[in-house]
Amino acid sequence: MEVLVRVRYGECDAQNVMFNARYMDLADVAFTEYERVIWGGHQRLLGAGLDVQVVSMRIDWTAAACFDDVLSLRVTTERIGNSSFTLRVHFSRAKDGAALATANVTYVMVDTAGGGKVSIPEPQRTALQAGAEGQRINLAGDS
Repeated sequence: MEVLVRVRYGECDAQNVMFNARYMDLADVAFTEYERVIWGGHQRLLGAGLDVQVVSMRIDWTAAACFDDVLSLRVTTERIGNSSFTLRVHFSRAKDGAALATANVTYVMVDTAGGGKVSIPEPQRTALQAGAEGQRINLAGDS
């Protein structure tokens, strides 16, 4: 799945470069859109008595994103374990495809009643395996 977002002025430092912490925020935005497509949204997951928590996030940068760049965030399921799964978010500049960063985010599935981790139920597991290839969400406005 691809999510398009635009780098806003307030997300940049004095050199016009997007702050590194914003990549984590945008990875979360991309995950929210991904779960909307594969699971019908976060509220549906909560309605099933399930939630997810981030347990690990790693980001490797290769180039800078700058003010007003439209970024393409490509989300794929990289690994599915018993109670956890890892998503890969590849950041690139939409206009020229230049690679900017890659984030690997691991989530654990938890029970909303007790808060403890649980095995990923089959419907959610199947949806993670299928992914959302070909889906595009444009949050960048005109790009």
